[in-house]
Amino acid sequence: MTVITLMWEARAAEGRGPELLEWARTRTLDAAPLRRETFRAPGERVLVVTWWEAPGADAELPELPEPAADLVTRPVHRWRFESLDFLGA
Repeated sequence: MTVITLMWEARAAEGRGPELLEWARTRTLDAAPLRRETFRAPGERVLVVTWWEAPGADAELPELPEPAADLVTRPVHRWRFESLDFLGA
């Protein structure tokens, strides 16, 4: 098995950062990831990172959808990574 990390990043419309953050936090996925973290950043950006155990790097995995168009300033950015090393605390 491979561990795949999916990153989802969106930029909120002016003044709607808290609403986008709440939207991202309350979205459920069709399956439970190994881990899920939600971040916020300057510029009213929200980032959600999920880790999945998958049979390969190109496996189909659940992803957060696009929020309503009036909630964001641009389409969501998405990245997919294959985990190679882990150094735990």
